[in-house]
Amino acid sequence: MKTKQVIRHIVHWLRDYAEKSRTNGFVVGISGGIDSAVTSALSAKTDQPTLCVEMPIHQHQDQVSRARRHIESLELTHPNVRSVEVQLSRFFDEFVRCLPPVENEEQRAMALANTRARLRMTTLYYFASLHRYLVMGTGNKVEDFGVGFFTKYGDGGVDLSPIADLTKTEVYELGDELGLINEIIKAPPTDGLWGDNRTDEDQIGASYPELEWAMGYSGKPNDKTTLTERQKQVLEIYKKLHAVNKHKMEPIPVCKIPDELKN
Repeated sequence: MKTKQVIRHIVHWLRDYAEKSRTNGFVVGISGGIDSAVTSALSAKTDQPTLCVEMPIHQHQDQVSRARRHIESLELTHPNVRSVEVQLSRFFDEFVRCLPPVENEEQRAMALANTRARLRMTTLYYFASLHRYLVMGTGNKVEDFGVGFFTKYGDGGVDLSPIADLTKTEVYELGDELGLINEIIKAPPTDGLWGDNRTDEDQIGASYPELEWAMGYSGKPNDKTTLTERQKQVLEIYKKLHAVNKHKMEPIPVCKIPDELKN
């Protein structure tokens, strides 16, 4: 990949999009992971106002510290970057207290994890409305179009997606070229929705390089390559998640009413 040229292309695309939409800048949720770090660094390079928002909800301290150090490094080198921290833990806890009890604790835990993402989306759009900013998506190609590893109307609720045509591996390449802090580059990918340090791989059952392979392989249905047992397992994981999460990756279904029923 021509990394420098890709960075220039994305920065130009962002600047052009902001100008055409007559908005004043960008707002990015910072998680302490590679995707939000690269997205915010790209936004910073546009010279447009960029607001980095930390939104801890019972976050593991390692994630909070990485996010803070990344923001500080951006603020040192880009005068157009500023930041704000919004502590959402108490708000989240109060929301949970308002909910009725349920029997299935596993389903409840997943629903509440997605609720965290939706609270953060609401917070980002508050600042976007306040300043006429655009909310930046931080999803990569595998997450957004492969396995659907994002929350519908949570981190999937954005105005534009600058890195959604890049695989995770390619996002890391951009991170190296952009000079991100070493902690961000070395940190295992995590969605930060659980209050512990579980990784994306722990949840999915496959690494991003494996998923990238499966995504490419699935696009070649006539490939007769003999697969290893692990490749078969990863392919099954990929196909299952792609099917289950397809509703996130397609437009909302609209029930079309036949003309003869309207007239």
